[in-house]
Amino acid sequence: MAKFTEDQLISYTKPPSKTEETKLKNSESSVRDAISSNEKLKKKSTETFGQGSYANKTNVRLNSDIDINVCYTGGFFYTLPKEKTKEELGLTNPATYTYTEFKDDVEQALVDKFGRSDVKRNDKCITIVASSTRIETDVVPTWEYRRFKNNGSYTTGTKFRTDKSKWIENFPKQHIANGIDKNSKTSRRFKRLTRLHRKLRYKMIDDGENVSDNITSFLLECLVWNTPNRIMNDYDTWEKRLKESINYIYQNTKEQVDCKEWGEVSELFYLFHSERKWSYSDVNNYMQELWNYLEY
Repeated sequence: MAKFTEDQLISYTKPPSKTEETKLKNSESSVRDAISSNEKLKKKSTETFGQGSYANKTNVRLNSDIDINVCYTGGFFYTLPKEKTKEELGLTNPATYTYTEFKDDVEQALVDKFGRSDVKRNDKCITIVASSTRIETDVVPTWEYRRFKNNGSYTTGTKFRTDKSKWIENFPKQHIANGIDKNSKTSRRFKRLTRLHRKLRYKMIDDGENVSDNITSFLLECLVWNTPNRIMNDYDTWEKRLKESINYIYQNTKEQVDCKEWGEVSELFYLFHSERKWSYSDVNNYMQELWNYLEY
């Protein structure tokens, strides 16, 4: 007999409750207000938007968190194709406002809004601690980032530098758009299956299973993204969809050749590129552990 009933699996696919959702919305609204109220930042060109599991609506009950991107759009970082120079594309004007200054300004805006004791600066983000009306919120100050093509067109994302001087590029809006599209093509089952996988990971940890730190919530969403739509569309129960998704991911992560083309949800990075902390073998081992945990 399987470890969880169909009714239990259905409950794990559901989004946060209305109370939790209200806290999430309050957090996003408060950050927007902090940025727009700051005398220095209100004179800058910025955009504040949600990203991560909250914005993608794949967060799970009791484990909801919120990530807010505060992006400076008055300048941009860029990557050029090998065949082009910055002069050819007219990218010669030096910036007079640095990323470090921007992150410092965002931190000060949050301190002005929430108080020094409720704002913690971390390597990658600035965290607003939880309260009775909001959940813990990670604010990521970024700059606009442009990945140029040979013809001079570009794809827009975001880029930031950690306090340990590591540069990170992301494409959060493409991630959101692609998730919405796949969710539509699977009768809203893509995000539900993602929540189910995430919830089961938390259940395994709570039950004392030795789950690798390399198996992140982001990774699980990407793995479901790479699962064919037919697995979400062709079966009538969540147990069957879950089993088939585990089996598909397991079978296709035995050898690197079978998953080397898998992408992140944005489809702008390979899922198993060298800078990621996880590997296809980590995923393969985890799927076997998950299968055993579910007593299939």
